[in-house]
Amino acid sequence: MEAKQLQDRVRGSLMAGAIGDALGYPVEFMTANAIKLEYGEKGITRLDTHASESRNGGKAVVSDDTQMTLFTAMGLLNARKLCVEPKYAICRTYLEWLSTQRHRPVNQPVSWIIDVPEIHALRAPGGTCLSALSSIQQGGEPVNNSKGCGGVMRVAPVGLFAAVNHRMDIATADKLAGDAAEITHLHPLGYIPAALMSHLIYRLILDEEPSADHLRQYIDEGFDTLRQIYPDLGFYIDEQQNQVRNALKSIGNGSDDVTNIEAIGGGWVGDEALSIALYCAVKYFDDIEQALIASVNHTGDSDSTGAILGNILGAAVGYDALPQHFKDDVEMHDVILKVADQLFEYEN
Repeated sequence: MEAKQLQDRVRGSLMAGAIGDALGYPVEFMTANAIKLEYGEKGITRLDTHASESRNGGKAVVSDDTQMTLFTAMGLLNARKLCVEPKYAICRTYLEWLSTQRHRPVNQPVSWIIDVPEIHALRAPGGTCLSALSSIQQGGEPVNNSKGCGGVMRVAPVGLFAAVNHRMDIATADKLAGDAAEITHLHPLGYIPAALMSHLIYRLILDEEPSADHLRQYIDEGFDTLRQIYPDLGFYIDEQQNQVRNALKSIGNGSDDVTNIEAIGGGWVGDEALSIALYCAVKYFDDIEQALIASVNHTGDSDSTGAILGNILGAAVGYDALPQHFKDDVEMHDVILKVADQLFEYEN
């Protein structure tokens, strides 16, 4: 694959993730029926710039999902500088994110994004992330059994960073993504989905002619790899695999997307959020706009399912293929592109 095309894929994954996040953020706590009442029979189909904070200049805002995704990238980019393993560098940058949410100064920050005003905005940060990181900041260990989607929704940069120039082999990247999620979410179904998501992104950005069939193959392959890196977690891997299989089986069953997605769940937990995203990615592989729309128009955690869908499918289609109106209307557009380019250009 030519370098320019690969760079476009990295950009596409990060940008589409932010777009999905911003598309779903205004409707995150609304029922599907309420979304239709607010936005019309097709639900929300364009970024809602009118619901934005005025200081964002009419741009649709992203949530903590995109904020933390960018801090994941900062950890990867700064691990060598910090002379620590990537997992610990990512944890360090998550603590920087925590400080932004509490409006506290950061002592010797390593993340340049700390100077971006939107990074400091409170965008419904997850309670598990806040409490777990607070425990770490105070010198303790997180104590929870959370399988919330706050782990999987932020790990896309791991697969992107690892795949470029094969900086890491795919199993190592999968484990790192799982480790990054496990920093805050200690239930296996809080971090297993993150490992699988990284696997899919890694494969898709290197696939010169990606397709829905290829994605299905990568899903199966990903579960095989999960069993290698988590040999003692077969029960939970089976649970995630059965959920994904059932989600994909519902494609073409005659029911509408809302019915099929809500049969999977609300997406508040990691295994459900990833399954919803994969349902939309496989069904609308050749139409990322429709995939994004389907991924957020349901009762549940719409911004997270939109972000995960965007990260995965954006890795397949690239930045240039994203609808221009989405790119024009999402906040931090240039910041996100800069981070994507740094992930691509990083030199070992």
